[in-house]
Amino acid sequence: MNKIQKYLRYIFKILMSISLINRWIVFILDVLFCLLGFATAVLITDLNGHNEITNYPLFGVIFILCNLSWFVVFKSYRGLIRHSNLIEMWRPIVSIFFSCVILFTVGLLFNSELKFIFLFVERVFLISVFALLFMRFFVVLIYNHTINYTISVRNKSLIYGIDTHSIAIAQWLNTSSSLQHQVQGFISRNKDAHNTRIHGLPIHHLNGENIDWFLRKNEVNTVIFPDYASVRDEQNFISMCIDMGISILVTPPFENLDDSKKVRFQMKAIQFEDLLGREEIQIDLEAITKLTDNKTILITGAAGSIGSELVRQIARFKPKLLLLFDNAETALHNLQLEIEKDFPTLKFIPIIGDVRSEDRLHFVFRTYHPEIIYHAAAYKHVPLMEQNPCEAILVNVLGTMNLSNIALLNKVESFVMISTDKAVNPTNVMGASKRIAEIYVQSLAKECKKSANNMIFVTTRFGNVLGSNGSVIPYFKEQIEKGGPITVTDPEIVRYFMTIPEACRLVLEASSFGNSGEIYVFDMGKPVKIVDLAIRMIKLAGYIPYKDIDIQFIGLRPGEKLYEELLNDAETTIPTHHDKITVASVRQYEFDKVLADIQTIIAYSKSVDIKNTIKMMKQMIPEFISNNSPFSEFDV
Repeated sequence: MNKIQKYLRYIFKILMSISLINRWIVFILDVLFCLLGFATAVLITDLNGHNEITNYPLFGVIFILCNLSWFVVFKSYRGLIRHSNLIEMWRPIVSIFFSCVILFTVGLLFNSELKFIFLFVERVFLISVFALLFMRFFVVLIYNHTINYTISVRNKSLIYGIDTHSIAIAQWLNTSSSLQHQVQGFISRNKDAHNTRIHGLPIHHLNGENIDWFLRKNEVNTVIFPDYASVRDEQNFISMCIDMGISILVTPPFENLDDSKKVRFQMKAIQFEDLLGREEIQIDLEAITKLTDNKTILITGAAGSIGSELVRQIARFKPKLLLLFDNAETALHNLQLEIEKDFPTLKFIPIIGDVRSEDRLHFVFRTYHPEIIYHAAAYKHVPLMEQNPCEAILVNVLGTMNLSNIALLNKVESFVMISTDKAVNPTNVMGASKRIAEIYVQSLAKECKKSANNMIFVTTRFGNVLGSNGSVIPYFKEQIEKGGPITVTDPEIVRYFMTIPEACRLVLEASSFGNSGEIYVFDMGKPVKIVDLAIRMIKLAGYIPYKDIDIQFIGLRPGEKLYEELLNDAETTIPTHHDKITVASVRQYEFDKVLADIQTIIAYSKSVDIKNTIKMMKQMIPEFISNNSPFSEFDV
């Protein structure tokens, strides 16, 4: 029996593919069923002994010709029969009705009795409509049977929500054999919708009490969310599903037709980034548009994680010219190809260069005259910079000093430096180098105010960004793909996390209202335990932590600390008009003293004098206390 069903399903799929290509098959079937309806009406009339109508052949030809015409006019044959519903049936019904009206009129012209011609035409109409309805719904029945035959290998799925997007998803999945999901119904927080149905599918109330029992009872193995907003609203429910081994999928909006005229509809498994529990960050689009509109903007580190996202977001605000500055040839080339594809009208220039080179920077400013600078170029990997402290100084400090000085000489409107939470009470070289860069930018801004220079210097400070190059998320993913183990430095280590788009939105927002010399701190939400992150990612991948994928603790790396801070203990924050951004009230420095200290540190770094470089850094930043590092011996 199973072989027969498989064979019938195969034949039916061939027929369906043919009907997609040639709608005339449907057209011919409609005409044949109308002819059948006419013949049946004639037979019934004769059986009842009504011989008043003698022109059946002529009437039949007229009826069929009329149907041919009206089917073409109303295009009743162009709908997909297997997706037919009552709404679509108006086309063939109206076509048959008009044909019957003409048939009735012709009958009267041939002096047929009004009573009998009306009765005959009525039978023709009802039988023909019934035949076409029967044919269409029989096809639907057979199609659904052949599709549902694969239910044993399809995922039993529930759709979250009952809005139009959710309903569209359910209809799409249940009528597409290419997507391996069988929708069992909807789940909703709407109590009034409980025990009701949409398109024959039940709506279940998500009351949080017996939903786990319901999911197990119905053997649900997938819950599909219509968008990311609903994901953020159902953190507890999603956690419970993950613990039960139920897959969570998120659907993007339906996309346009591709070149093959097929609808592209892709679902993706939920990512850890989707579970931050953070509402969508809103930014002042008008202010950012005013800042960037028709401006030449230079982005350093443009091919990096933050820099490239800044490029993508700024590209939407119609700048006059975007200068993409980076020393990574391959990454910059890839970004160039992406921007050419996604923003074909954008004017941009990829520039290979190093912020350590004053000559290269002078050339860029002399040639293109940037008006706004986003400085994202930096060395950021903590253990690597702990091994190469002089390079951290030359890029993070000297590079920032070169860029800000040249920007000042060229009368740039605003300079936005991207910093890190590791600059607060630094325990490693990377964080300390970024703190020194912050101090230089802040003291330079203070000096500008003294000379009545209106150039704006702004520093933005935030924590880890999910998915950035070298971050923990892709690292854990790679370990899971290899079968484990996942390595975590310490069971108590916690970090703040933010998505790359979120961080870049806030950078743009801060730069649009920034006052010179201020350090803007972003609200990173609640800190996340790294071991909890690892456990969640293992579950999202469909494995059992410590059983399928082990977690091993390897100890803190050099310069690493358990808890990141966004503000120094002695600092306070001042709110801004954006609830996700505050201003750090930090210690003020005199420019001359800062410049002298930095020049000394840079001189030591250029000669690769690691010992004196570290000593000078700790002297300049007393709160720089090395952690799990050989540089602890130089702590002040």
